[in-house]
Amino acid sequence: MTDYRDGVVVYWRPLCPFCIKLRLRLRLARLPRTEVNIWRDPDAAAFVRLVADGNETVPTVTVAGNAMVNPSMKQIREAVHRHAPHLLKPAR
Repeated sequence: MTDYRDGVVVYWRPLCPFCIKLRLRLRLARLPRTEVNIWRDPDAAAFVRLVADGNETVPTVTVAGNAMVNPSMKQIREAVHRHAPHLLKPAR
């Protein structure tokens, strides 16, 4: 499992259509990540509120500790290239 400090963490909640879509896209991209359900983890929910101006806006994603609220796949890829290139699979 990826370490929270140097990997990708996706904060999500059930039935969130934006979360469903992003999580599927991340699976298809085979990007290693940790997924945290904020309805089951009060500390995660508090973190999301901290970085989302007091709201529980999901998906919230961190890449090597850098938080993004409701990011696009493009933003996540750019953040991984910049902050966590070790997560990228070598090209064949």
